[in-house]
Amino acid sequence: MSIYKIMGRAEWAAAQVAGIYEGSEHDRRDGFIHFSTAEQAAETAAKHFAARDDLLLLTITTDGFGDALKWEPSRGGALFPHLYAPLALEAVIKVRELPLGSDGVHLF
Repeated sequence: MSIYKIMGRAEWAAAQVAGIYEGSEHDRRDGFIHFSTAEQAAETAAKHFAARDDLLLLTITTDGFGDALKWEPSRGGALFPHLYAPLALEAVIKVRELPLGSDGVHLF
């Protein structure tokens, strides 16, 4: 199964230097790394990353996450994937730009 993480280019570059992703400031405060499903990603971008033009969309495989990955209710009771461990970069199977459209909405 695949899940998705939206982050800025600088944040991804820092994770590559470190060799692991410990999460954003928001993730670390909450105690887990926030992810979205394909169906949730556009709403996540609009809610948390509006108008940012420096974003990447990472596709993550959940293989090997085991019990560290929990599906927990969030917006409107929808279940969101949360990783209670650092993200090994080997789990990132695709990285792509997340550009803004002319209307200011991210293009998925």
